[in-house]
Amino acid sequence: MSIGIIFLRLLVSAVLGGFVGIERENKKRAAGLRTHVLVCIGSALVMVLSEYLLHQYQGLTNVDPARLGAQVISGIGFLGAGTIIKQGISVQGLTTAASLWAVACIGLATGSGFYSAAIIAAVIVFVTLRSLGKFENVISSNDNSNVEVCVRIENKPGKLGEVASFIGSMGSNITSVDIEEDGDEYLIVSFILKLPKHTTKTDMIVQLQSLNGVSVL
Repeated sequence: MSIGIIFLRLLVSAVLGGFVGIERENKKRAAGLRTHVLVCIGSALVMVLSEYLLHQYQGLTNVDPARLGAQVISGIGFLGAGTIIKQGISVQGLTTAASLWAVACIGLATGSGFYSAAIIAAVIVFVTLRSLGKFENVISSNDNSNVEVCVRIENKPGKLGEVASFIGSMGSNITSVDIEEDGDEYLIVSFILKLPKHTTKTDMIVQLQSLNGVSVL
């Protein structure tokens, strides 16, 4: 394999990784532009190395070029796990972890010289990250089942009961509550609510923000 081909494969992987990573960077995610570029380049390099080993030791031993690539797929899980944050019943970072995994696969395709698949996949991943989030919000706004609302309230006797009573007065049913201390003066409370018809999550948030000592997260 010539230096030119190696350079081209690594360069294309950097461009495609950056293409996906810039969307995560714009949204201020834990894994942004640089992380996605590095993951994609590293994955591409693994495939270049696999191809080199296949030709270098062909006939001397049984070399499986897919083994190194398989380790990339499994190993990227450790990096993706670092982007996932659990706060109460809310889990954040799953999409970023998935984008890292997808970028690793794009890097493997690029490193093997399968440019068409890598480019198509990068475009689809970018569109998914860029556009489907808005579509999810539209669906969520029309679905009143299991809506999550997270609030920060003063840690005073009766304050949590006041908030719960207010939610009930709006016709909403509390199906689950998760409480965490935020220092000595505040509580972080995550409610899972069943909202009545014609009441959206936005309506509930606006009403809760009108209460003294309550802020919606």
